Amino acid sequence: MIKFCLSKFLFLLSCIIIKKKYELYFTFSCFFFGCFVKNYVIPLFQVMHLWVFFIIGGESMNKTQDFTKGVIWKQLLFFFFPILIGSFFQQLYNTVDTIIVGQACGTNALAAVGSTGNLTNLVVNFYVGLSTGASVVIAQYYGAHNKDKIHQAVHTSYMLAIVSGIIMMLFGLFFSYQCLDAIGVPHDILNDASLYMRLYFLGMIPGAIYNIGSGILRAVGDSKRPLYYLIICSIVNVVFDFVLVVILHKGIAGAAIATFIAQTVCAILVTIQLMFSKDVYQLTLSKIKFHLPVLKKIVQIGAPAGIQSTMYSIANIVLQTHINAFGTQTIASWSVYVKIDALFWMAMAAIGAAITTFVGQNYGAHLYDRIQKGAKTALAIALTMAVSLSVILCFGGSYITKLFSSDPAIINQCQSLILFLMPFYFSYCCVEIFSGTMRGCGESFKPMLLVCIGICVLRVAWVTFISPHYPTLKGVVISYPITWFTTSFLFIIYYKHFKKDHFGA
Repeated sequence: MIKFCLSKFLFLLSCIIIKKKYELYFTFSCFFFGCFVKNYVIPLFQVMHLWVFFIIGGESMNKTQDFTKGVIWKQLLFFFFPILIGSFFQQLYNTVDTIIVGQACGTNALAAVGSTGNLTNLVVNFYVGLSTGASVVIAQYYGAHNKDKIHQAVHTSYMLAIVSGIIMMLFGLFFSYQCLDAIGVPHDILNDASLYMRLYFLGMIPGAIYNIGSGILRAVGDSKRPLYYLIICSIVNVVFDFVLVVILHKGIAGAAIATFIAQTVCAILVTIQLMFSKDVYQLTLSKIKFHLPVLKKIVQIGAPAGIQSTMYSIANIVLQTHINAFGTQTIASWSVYVKIDALFWMAMAAIGAAITTFVGQNYGAHLYDRIQKGAKTALAIALTMAVSLSVILCFGGSYITKLFSSDPAIINQCQSLILFLMPFYFSYCCVEIFSGTMRGCGESFKPMLLVCIGICVLRVAWVTFISPHYPTLKGVVISYPITWFTTSFLFIIYYKHFKKDHFGA
């Protein structure tokens, strides 16, 4: 460990020497996190640090970004990478919980934490959708250089975050047990799963505030600072996970409390940044209130986007009920697979956020040709990432699986799922890119409808009527690629009509 920490320190010190303006707290955070990583993934994190340093650490990302001019693919990538790496660290909130709980508390505890994932995502995805609405509205105003509307949108968004956070917190506190029981979580892990979920939902208010705050920053082209905050908070989560679970033996309660503390730190950091900003998006706490015309516009875009996100979770909850019937071991294997699978969904969400912001600014500036070029470029990037991740995870997934569990049965079953599902990643790309493009133009209802039909309805129909005739795990999860192909086809057809109506293309 000492040699590893020393080598990490020398590596990052070299980066500082090469580029003196590389932020010290960011360097420290990467070093600190790396000290918790097992030796066989050191090369991966060394490469990641280099990418972070050279892509994000430069002067090009220090300010807001105007997407209405410049080279499209460069702008998308420079905006994309901070979001991707930020999503990676955000995913660490739950992933570190899972790793530490799985290693320190055993298979039952691992299954308990994993069984809450779809329900928490159901709620979290909705306020992430609301934050998307805020981002789109602010991006459009920013592209149109409307300072007054930007001011109103920022303060309305913050009020919306507070209100929605309170509602979701109360939902989680009072209905966690009933919801988990309804989806068939086994009774031997139900109490632990309910405890984890209730404590997790205590962080809904700071979670909503962070997502809204980071959405505001990204709307004006700043994807760097949200990344920094997530890195810091991931470190906080790692430290408190280790202290509460490993040292103090608080089990899954300790893991949930660690996540709550990290989310609170995130919310505080992004709020301070907005309060002390000298730009048009400055936040004044005394001015936080609803501006009804702006609120209406945010909700018109954000609510369908939130519902679209929850559609995935609803479909997955139904699917989870069928997976639960296979027993605790299968639940644990599936929970590990989902954590690895999240790498792909983080990449898709990042490129989706990038194209949404890009389109939002250009739509506000009425640059329709640039929007179409941006959509094509984003789709090419998404397809390249999907194929690359499929190859990498199919060959290296077993090594990642061992981070979560030492149980050979779980490792083998998880690897089987990886080889079965991940080669089909490419089939989803059109859904993310075209829905992001349409959402950036202010059209959020019809993409939601397509996802409802192609993902939610079809997946539920499959596991209800088809998979019972094939009573195996693969007979259930094959619904994923089937719905990806179907929904992408629907989006391709509709996007052709969308271009004619909005761009005359």
